[in-house]
Amino acid sequence: MSLVAFHTLGCKVNHYETEAIWQLFKNNNYERVDFESTADVYVINTCTVTNTGDKKSRQVIRRAIRRNPDAVICVTGCYAQTSPAEIMAIPGVDIVVGTQDRVKMLEYIEQYKEERKPINAVGNIMKNRVYEELDVPAFTDRTRASLKIQEGCNNFCTFCIIPWARGLMRSRDPKEVIRQAQQLVDAGYKEIVLTGIHTGGYGEDLKDYNLAALLRDLESQVRGLKRIRISSIEASQLTDEVIDVIDKSKLVVRHLHIPIQSGSNTVLKRMRRKYTMEFFAERLEILKKALPGLAITSDVIVGFPGETEEEFMETYNFIKEHKFSELHVFPYSKRTGTPAARMTDQIDEDIKNDRVHRLITLSDQLAKEYAAQFEDEVLEVIPEELYKEDPESGLYEGYTDNYLKVVFPANEEMIGKIVKVKITKAGYPYNEGQFVRVMDDTNVVEKPVAM
Repeated sequence: MSLVAFHTLGCKVNHYETEAIWQLFKNNNYERVDFESTADVYVINTCTVTNTGDKKSRQVIRRAIRRNPDAVICVTGCYAQTSPAEIMAIPGVDIVVGTQDRVKMLEYIEQYKEERKPINAVGNIMKNRVYEELDVPAFTDRTRASLKIQEGCNNFCTFCIIPWARGLMRSRDPKEVIRQAQQLVDAGYKEIVLTGIHTGGYGEDLKDYNLAALLRDLESQVRGLKRIRISSIEASQLTDEVIDVIDKSKLVVRHLHIPIQSGSNTVLKRMRRKYTMEFFAERLEILKKALPGLAITSDVIVGFPGETEEEFMETYNFIKEHKFSELHVFPYSKRTGTPAARMTDQIDEDIKNDRVHRLITLSDQLAKEYAAQFEDEVLEVIPEELYKEDPESGLYEGYTDNYLKVVFPANEEMIGKIVKVKITKAGYPYNEGQFVRVMDDTNVVEKPVAM
């Protein structure tokens, strides 16, 4: 039996795709081993969202080559798509596959074994108009399953290389989405996270079908599904129809990740983002009316070329006023090949770091304020694993539907199930909870927890 090892860099979509590629190997009698052990084939799924992503990818590729110089080294993912020649130039790399045609990876491996000639299988992603089906019937993580529904992005923001790495918007066939959702629920998952490169754009390339329709169909057709989470959605994609579906849904959770990137109209224009802060604010108001208690998390880039202190403060004040529940804050970093990297008024690193710290401090404060609203409330949590900070404590951690991380007494059998937990002490990053009962699929089971 041949051994294969994987290493994934970058985003959730990459992790999803690594699981899908592993299925292909599994069906061909490979055994999966840890990346740090000796394998016959190493698959490195790369990231290129920043120049650092490229550098890290190269380091991991070299690590695999050192681990076993005789192994077949196969590099895939976004960096492979944008810079195949750069990767082929690393001595020891055998196969480069971009962000398409990954179903052919095993064929390439066989071809390489026969011919012993390096293979560059990267094609022009911009010509691709078809969603590549990659199935994942189960994940190594037992509690939340990702379900990829689309690929690519048509936005071409000035800081972003991703359209060149992923191609243009392609939606997955709704029937395939429903089929795989059912497969995941049948495998025991209660929560499905809809994911993609530009998830909220689902359906833009389909006739008479969109994200709202998909959410409705998932809810009405997938038996046993308990939670639907949208991994990320742009403000412009939060149409009245989508908000209406989320409002009426019993499954879509009270948490949306809406990337803001900047709270200043002038910066947004330079970023080539397709909304204004007035529009963003108006969407937030409508959402919060429809879904009281909604958690809104977001991504912010600080120190974008030309960002003045005033523009930064516009972002700071907007986030504070609209009470986001948590932020992912990134200092702007130049990505070669993007328009923003060629802009002349780059911001000093010290200024960027200072702004990052100010926003993270604000994020921590807002996260605590958001969590405080739920103290003494009973919420539904899916326990995921033992409490990482103290695995001996008998405590487990998991997320509520509105993305609060809760630590509470539980046991191994509850992992992946939905349990009712009373929030006894709100906080951040953790809330403390008290176990109330396990929710069974048919009805509620009163079960005191064995302490």
